[in-house]
Amino acid sequence: MSAIAGTEGCQSRTIEVPAPVIRQQGVIVTLYGLYSREPGSALPVAALVALLTDLGYDAPGVRSAISRLKSKGVLHSVRVGNAAAYELSASLQSIFAEGDQRIFTDRRSDGAHDWVLALFSVPEAQRHLRHQLRSLLANLGFGTVAAGVWIASASVIDRTRDLLVKQGLDEFVEFFRGDYLFGGDVKVKVAEWWDLDAVDALMGEFLEHYQDADQIWTGYVGSDPAEALSKATPEVCRDAFRFYIPMLTLWRRLPYRDPNLPLDYLPEGWKEPLARRAFVHTHRLIAPLAAQHAKSVISGFA
Repeated sequence: MSAIAGTEGCQSRTIEVPAPVIRQQGVIVTLYGLYSREPGSALPVAALVALLTDLGYDAPGVRSAISRLKSKGVLHSVRVGNAAAYELSASLQSIFAEGDQRIFTDRRSDGAHDWVLALFSVPEAQRHLRHQLRSLLANLGFGTVAAGVWIASASVIDRTRDLLVKQGLDEFVEFFRGDYLFGGDVKVKVAEWWDLDAVDALMGEFLEHYQDADQIWTGYVGSDPAEALSKATPEVCRDAFRFYIPMLTLWRRLPYRDPNLPLDYLPEGWKEPLARRAFVHTHRLIAPLAAQHAKSVISGFA
């Protein structure tokens, strides 16, 4: 954890910057999702290096991470004037748009009390698609009942179908909707179908770093985002960038791990609502400040 020192009025303030362990590739994807997702937009390599240097990463490591993302098809190289640059893969743009609804909304979707079953079968000749299909279902909040049998709140069915069609996987999946006729406490079965302890532990890790972030930043810049932005110095914007980007990178995967079930199906003290509140309130206040810094850095390499 490092400290941010700033001045508000005549009072000196210091903010401790959490230091969760985050891979550079994840941070780069976060930056593209925020600042360079539109078709035809690109970030010069020098701008990416400068932004990640602000976050404490070294230039050789950044360039290596960019190369790995290129080899995975996440980024592709272009030229911006005489400078080397990278664009986000077009196939990921719709994924970012869908993700916004889950990541930035101020309340969790409690789902429905009825269920959808997804049964899939992939021919052996196309077995490479099985991992892709499993990952997609898991990221939509599905749990596993048995091999090839996945279960989720029925509220996710439309989104699931849309993504399966976009990724050309819909032909391998059949859906069924209905009630589960079980005489005992459904929480017992939910705990079998999802690894709830693992999900709750991830939410707890986020809270360890950021539970008080909203109060910290309110004390630093006030509670009005527009006023904070109008008064912010370049130093404050850089401080916000250094705080916000790791926070978002850590958070943005967590809504995909949450099964989005009604809270009465989940253990007492389920941490997702508290973690979401901590993120959303801090996001509202400092995301504009962080964007101001990012845009100033990027414009210097345009």
